[in-house]
Amino acid sequence: MFSKSVAFLILFMATLGIFAQQEEIAYTIGEKYNDRHKYSNLLSIADDGNGGTVVVRSYYSGIVLRPKGYLVEHYNKDLELLSEYNYKLKNSNFVEAYVKNGQVYLLFLEYDYNKASYEYIVHRSPFSEFNFTQEVLLSIPSEPVSQPLDRNYYNRNFTSGFTTSVLFNDNRSAFAITTHFKKRKENQHIIHVFDASLRKLMEHDFSDEVEEKNYAFENIVFSEDLRNVYLVGKAYFKKKRFNATERKFQYELVRISQQGRSTQSFYTPGKFPEALKPIFKNDKLLCIGFYADRKDNRYNGIAYFKLNPNSLNIESQKFNPFSSQFMMDKFGREDDKTIKDLVFKSMDITNDGYILFNAEEYFTSTSTQANSSGGRLLVTRYHYNDIVSVKLSPEGDMIWARNINKTEVTQGDGAYTSYSAYTKGGNTYFFISTASENPQQLGADRIMFKQGLGRNKNIFLIKLDENGHMNYDKVIDDTEARLPLMVSMPLVDATTDKLLFYAKRGTKKQLVHVGVK
Repeated sequence: MFSKSVAFLILFMATLGIFAQQEEIAYTIGEKYNDRHKYSNLLSIADDGNGGTVVVRSYYSGIVLRPKGYLVEHYNKDLELLSEYNYKLKNSNFVEAYVKNGQVYLLFLEYDYNKASYEYIVHRSPFSEFNFTQEVLLSIPSEPVSQPLDRNYYNRNFTSGFTTSVLFNDNRSAFAITTHFKKRKENQHIIHVFDASLRKLMEHDFSDEVEEKNYAFENIVFSEDLRNVYLVGKAYFKKKRFNATERKFQYELVRISQQGRSTQSFYTPGKFPEALKPIFKNDKLLCIGFYADRKDNRYNGIAYFKLNPNSLNIESQKFNPFSSQFMMDKFGREDDKTIKDLVFKSMDITNDGYILFNAEEYFTSTSTQANSSGGRLLVTRYHYNDIVSVKLSPEGDMIWARNINKTEVTQGDGAYTSYSAYTKGGNTYFFISTASENPQQLGADRIMFKQGLGRNKNIFLIKLDENGHMNYDKVIDDTEARLPLMVSMPLVDATTDKLLFYAKRGTKKQLVHVGVK
């Protein structure tokens, strides 16, 4: 009798825990609409300013899929489709899309052979009444090169003659375009800064710095008044000699304003920072990322720097090694414990100053496979694996680090894979999409979320509380949401604790609204 009572109590508590987890969110699934374009990519999803949503997609067609144009969809607050517009535009070199000030902006980089120059061109239109116009934002004289736009921050090419990159801040209120032109003795590096309305905020000649170093900027943050821009990236030395234990680059922070610029390097002997992300915390500027004890991509922990945003003096720096709990999460009792291929995903600062930092294990692989004509085709696969979550104290000390085992791979649109994270009240909520009904149990306190083979997807919610304790549950069943959610690209409204996901398969589409209680 006693054993039966204990068993019933355990079962009751487990059921209560699942029920409590399901009560963490509420969701609304919008109406399902037909869509003519089977193949497309989500470019932007944004608030329209009146509680509705604007979605921008690129679409492809043909025997060999090629971009044919851009679709703009406008939904109201009830997830109902108000209008959609097909902006037909072929052979364009797309860079970025965003929605601001009641307008849709599409940014392209084109080469004008008549002018012998590269041009950044913006196409924009109000979404209340579509009428796209275009204007040249920048024109840079140069001979044509094979890959002018640098999207790969890890292996930058500075020998092609002309390279350029575009960096937006997180809320898309401003952006910077860097242009680096090199021909014989001419070596120019200019940084152009614009707000979201395309008003030029500043232009800075960075050419004297590139005499000794080439810069590959990775992340950007602006002061609240947009008068100061802070760029973080790798500075590659040209002439310096290195020993076997040194890297050929160092991370630097560059501050630019109308008054000029200042630079701060992150150099600590025996510590190699990687993927530093800048963020403001009150009146201080933080740079947080990973670090390694050797000059390779095997990470050992989290690097933290606190700087004065005016002088750029480093007031505090800390290198927090990954905890034993984290290593057990990831590897169990395996001997080979190498942490690598981590990329930054998101970071939030709580009301009481704690820092919640999230990353993901991401890498690519290639292989050859036979095509329909009997030839061989090179295939690139994109791997989105483990989730890394870290909590730092207001002073930058590590409180806990957790690894959530996950394995996903895709050859196509990455919006359906990876994850999205949201923080509320010291808790972090992760949304992932998988065809599996339950995660695989690896051992005590270790689980693995696998991609699964089914056509329909479940949405799992993983919660890390303020102490790093984890629980999870399937919160949206594949029988309810029949279309897969683009789980890594939600529209997040922190004022209402809601996330809006775009769902699509083939010629069907809909919106799914999720609220965190």
